[in-house]
Amino acid sequence: MKAVAVLPGKPNSVHLRDIPAPKLTDQPHPHVCSIPEGRAVLVKVLQIGVDATDREINEALYGNAPPGGDHLVIGHESFGQVIEIGDKVTNVKPGDYVSCTVRRPGGSLFDKIGRNDITSEEVYYERGINLCHGYLTEFFVDDVEYVVKVPQNLKHLGVLSEPASVCAKAIEQAFLAQQRLQVWHPKSAFVLGAGQIGLLATMMLKLRGIEVHTVATRPGPHRKSEIVEAYGAKYVSTKQTSIADLARDVGKPDLIFEATGNAEVSFRAMEVLAHNGALIWTSITGGKQDVTIDGAKINLEWVLGNKLLVSSVNGNRRHFEQGLQALSHGELTYPGVTSRILTHPVAGLDRYKEMMRELEEKEALKVFVNVAE
Repeated sequence: MKAVAVLPGKPNSVHLRDIPAPKLTDQPHPHVCSIPEGRAVLVKVLQIGVDATDREINEALYGNAPPGGDHLVIGHESFGQVIEIGDKVTNVKPGDYVSCTVRRPGGSLFDKIGRNDITSEEVYYERGINLCHGYLTEFFVDDVEYVVKVPQNLKHLGVLSEPASVCAKAIEQAFLAQQRLQVWHPKSAFVLGAGQIGLLATMMLKLRGIEVHTVATRPGPHRKSEIVEAYGAKYVSTKQTSIADLARDVGKPDLIFEATGNAEVSFRAMEVLAHNGALIWTSITGGKQDVTIDGAKINLEWVLGNKLLVSSVNGNRRHFEQGLQALSHGELTYPGVTSRILTHPVAGLDRYKEMMRELEEKEALKVFVNVAE
């Protein structure tokens, strides 16, 4: 079967290759974990979302092949349909629509209790990102533990399952951490970045009744600003208003959700957070970027202001379920808005070069590959 892969460490090595079609009895990543007997699920891939992570892996900024091989099948945002199941699988059946989580467990205590998303080990295992093959292929098999059912009436948004899980987890982590305050009811939030993560975070924070300002570079009106406003939030262009000016105009926010992929913005956000506030970092910034900030001033304000920084990476199956619940709630509250994020479909694995080009397109919100119907 066909798959899109890279040669980790070699820039711009993305290519199409033939790999063996999986069987229900296969072990896709035996160097990490084994599928217990009877718990395997074989999935036909329908759509795979791609994002800056895939672009940066192709640029050789990070990512490693599984042991014993020279290539890594990329793609970590999965959506497909169950074809076959093991005899001990009860929560999905053939014909069901599903997504699949990204991280696989290492050997730490957190991994052993099902929290591989917060492993304490330096080495991490992520399908399509590091040391485990991904989903940008025609079929895959995995343990039902990592397979998450997508409701039939959400199949048009199924390819957003993984990005939604990222947002759901990050917001949950901030609220859990803020239990340290005993009483925390954030009334205002800045979302920095209006890509897919920023827009989904905007929607989820609005669903919590929070006043949201979503901040990006380009002045509106355009698709991003229109989606933000359709969610009931306010769009702000940094070419017209800096985040420092915005904080002066509307007040410092109780919560900042950073999703820009820009290291300087990540640190500048520390300058405008309200007392007792939480700043969430979700960006992964590859390469190197020097940032100059007034460290003494931030140290003083953060200590005296009881401020909190929360970093969050991709989630486990519970976060996928929370993300799907938020997508469903969002569809009921803002009908048809979220589907506008799906901007750039690519017809088939053979057009992988087009896929990579689309990731450079400034108008692209969500690039995704239609692998099969």
